[in-house]
Amino acid sequence: MGEATAIDQAARDEVRARQLRWRMLIGFLAGLTAGLAVHYGAPDAAWVEGLTTYVTGPLGQIFLRLLFMLVIPLLVSALIVGVAEMGEMRALKTVGLRTLFYTIAVSTIAVIVSLAVVNAIQPGAGVDPALARSLMAEGAAGAQAIADRAGEAKTGMDAVVAIVPDNIFAAMGANDVLAVMFFALFFGIGLMLVRTPQTEALKTVIEGVFDVVMKLIGLVIRLAPIAVFCFMFNLAAQFGWDLIVRLSAFVGVVLLALAIQMFIVFPILLKTLAGKSPVAFFRETQEAFVMAFATASSNATLPTALRVAHDRLRLPDKVARFVLTIGATANQNGTAMFEGVTVIFLAQFFGIDLTLQQQVVVMLVCILGGIGTAGVPAGSLPVIALILASVGVPPEGIGLILGVDRFLDMCRTTLNVIGDLVAATVVSAGTAKPVRADTSS
Repeated sequence: MGEATAIDQAARDEVRARQLRWRMLIGFLAGLTAGLAVHYGAPDAAWVEGLTTYVTGPLGQIFLRLLFMLVIPLLVSALIVGVAEMGEMRALKTVGLRTLFYTIAVSTIAVIVSLAVVNAIQPGAGVDPALARSLMAEGAAGAQAIADRAGEAKTGMDAVVAIVPDNIFAAMGANDVLAVMFFALFFGIGLMLVRTPQTEALKTVIEGVFDVVMKLIGLVIRLAPIAVFCFMFNLAAQFGWDLIVRLSAFVGVVLLALAIQMFIVFPILLKTLAGKSPVAFFRETQEAFVMAFATASSNATLPTALRVAHDRLRLPDKVARFVLTIGATANQNGTAMFEGVTVIFLAQFFGIDLTLQQQVVVMLVCILGGIGTAGVPAGSLPVIALILASVGVPPEGIGLILGVDRFLDMCRTTLNVIGDLVAATVVSAGTAKPVRADTSS
């Protein structure tokens, strides 16, 4: 009975998610069409300025402020729970630590690849600087206020030292995202190492916070179609067809970065760390590949991935179950890459030159943000918005990418799922494999 109820709830959630994606696409197209009509039909009309100043602009800012309000508790609770769960089973502590180190290392490679590709191709460059400055002056007040609260930018060793907060509450108040995430990571490791009834109770409380915040973000995301319309109307009214050109280039760069990780990085890891033929691996994981692309959900693909790991890859059950279950939320290479490309693309679009130090900050946040991204449609949105604000890029620029997010979500989910199976294969290769009976029938 309970299982049937859970299946029915999952089905209803999937229907709602699908409806939300369609509404977001409709909002994107409607805002784009209306904005282009204004750009080429009545660019200097007085009513346009009044509409953007008193209607579309404020509605978009309210949506962003709701995200900013929830993003710190989301990141803290998700990262703590994600790391702590890697030590959930005493018998698999070694596997848990190996999975943690592998996840961080491969996520680092993924983000470096994505940042290298987007910097080399620069899909957002070439926009009229005057228009970019105009839009920033009109719409970046919220972003600048958040960036200003973080205090003066630190350089050199000061920036390294500042990653370790001396007051976690002050760091939260200043939206010092790296310091907050360092605390969450450190706290999660402590929670993983100390296994007492008290820490179990504490972990339950943090999981409760995570569940509540995810629910609230789900409610906020329901406003996304309206926000997307407002964002796209303002952007299209300013930039015209140049917006379409840049958006197409953005999609191409995301797909290129994902392809490099999928067909170059993963095969190297499989061959060198697991002694596994990449051709055989991709042939054996076809079912999970197709399921991930069709559903755009790591959680929905998890049962298929577990079956593929057992029947096709023939991995040790206890290792595969542990790594794949954790990986469904903690090992999200595709999501981390998407966040990195999006931030740098929007910085280029608005004519903001990010320093090497700022790009390193973006990289670190994307790596840690990939652990426990909210399992709701557009779940990476709060992380992207906070990163944009922290480096002085107008977060309303996220309206640009939400209209094409459904297709890119399918692609990055596929990378996430295949990345989990690669992780399970590599981690299994580093453990003593028990002799398994033949389960074929």
